[in-house]
Amino acid sequence: MYEESFGLREKPFSLTPDPAFFFRSPSHVNGLDLFRHAISRRDGVIVVTGTSGTGKTTLCRTILNEVDRNTFTALLLNPYINPAELIRLVLQDFGVISREEARRSHVSALGRGELLRTLHDFLRSLFPIGARALLLVDEAQKLPRPVLEEIQRLSGLIERGRPLLQIGLVGQLNLRDNLKAPELRVLASNISIRYRLRPLTSDETASYISHRMSVAGDAETSRFSTKSMRRIHRASGGNPRLINVLCDRALAAAYSARLPQVDDETVVRAAYGLGLEPAGGSVLGWLRRVAAL
Repeated sequence: MYEESFGLREKPFSLTPDPAFFFRSPSHVNGLDLFRHAISRRDGVIVVTGTSGTGKTTLCRTILNEVDRNTFTALLLNPYINPAELIRLVLQDFGVISREEARRSHVSALGRGELLRTLHDFLRSLFPIGARALLLVDEAQKLPRPVLEEIQRLSGLIERGRPLLQIGLVGQLNLRDNLKAPELRVLASNISIRYRLRPLTSDETASYISHRMSVAGDAETSRFSTKSMRRIHRASGGNPRLINVLCDRALAAAYSARLPQVDDETVVRAAYGLGLEPAGGSVLGWLRRVAAL
């Protein structure tokens, strides 16, 4: 709606995870660097947590975009599966079986044991040629306990003292508590890195907004006033998803009012309309709303 008016090629604040818009805040760069380091060392399990909307899925997509050709990758986005489905999806992403084969009755009827043997054979075949395999699980805090236990077993597949499958578990903060269950102690012991993504600071929020506008094609440097960006940080708490929602609404409002720039008043109205900040700007009220999300 407003893209053409502001000279944009695309929507700058879409909620769809897109590595092209990945913002390299210190927190996100540290998380990315730790993932790279863990992959290069063939570490077993990496755990990254953060509150909802902090950019975990975009981080996953960025990691997948950066791995080399010698790394086979699988990304699990749907946590509501059973152990056999987990292995079948991993085999599919690794290219061992195709989508069509996965639908055929003889493959879909294979039990967990047969699927696991197929996966094990594939993983072992990678080792002599210097290739590796990486499984990334998004929204891992929602995984049923039997699937977490299956991932625990997969983390124990070893060849010459090194894991055959590297696993990245990415989820909200309660994932850390889920992994403390006594029956998952082996999985917990295989975790080499635990990292938490942090919200953006006020300065980082301003840079984040400018970065996304630039990637979307904006040649201007002042589509948002300095005061409006401070207001956006206050209303969003530095949460990238909330920043996106608020900026998108504010840009639409500025377009409707034929304003050349998003000002503080526009952000106040947009935040109030989204329930992010009540009239008067009560921080306590805002915190209650965010906590309820």
